Amino acid sequence: MFIQTEETPNPATLKFLPGKPVLPEDTREFRSAEEASSSPLAERIFSVDGVTGVFLGHDFITVTKSTAEWQHIKPAVLGAIMEHYMSGAPVLAADESETLEGEFFEDADKQTVAMIKELIDTRVRPAVANDGGDITFQGFRNGVVFLNMRGACAGCPSSTATLKHGIENLLRHFVPDVQEVRPV
Repeated sequence: MFIQTEETPNPATLKFLPGKPVLPEDTREFRSAEEASSSPLAERIFSVDGVTGVFLGHDFITVTKSTAEWQHIKPAVLGAIMEHYMSGAPVLAADESETLEGEFFEDADKQTVAMIKELIDTRVRPAVANDGGDITFQGFRNGVVFLNMRGACAGCPSSTATLKHGIENLLRHFVPDVQEVRPV
């Protein structure tokens, strides 16, 4: 098994491409070893000293590290991913589904929210996935769109610029009701 790696805009996060599907239907983020108990793959990765976050995407895994250097952590993470796939264990434990806080918006804004979600799903998420992260809609209130940044996007130095200059400009252009975009 050959696992490719790619740098992300977040220097603390590295993207691993196992060449196999990881989570074809959804994404999952684990910010601690305790949260990773529902994923045998994430548990293995968290066993590597210095790992502080694991994000599972469609066909990639992003790993966030503490202050340790990638040259020390990367071989162990590669080994953990390879061991997982060779073991035949599932990526997620059976019947585990992520529970996120519900979306919030007013009933009168349903059409606006539908347009926002479509733009995020078709234009923003694919681009962000290329960088090892994900951005999902969380809510809309008083002209403000609230987005949940995950994976390489969470804590990335350029995430504020991405939100303000990229996503906010895109949404304001296509959805006149949008005035601002904020992270959750």
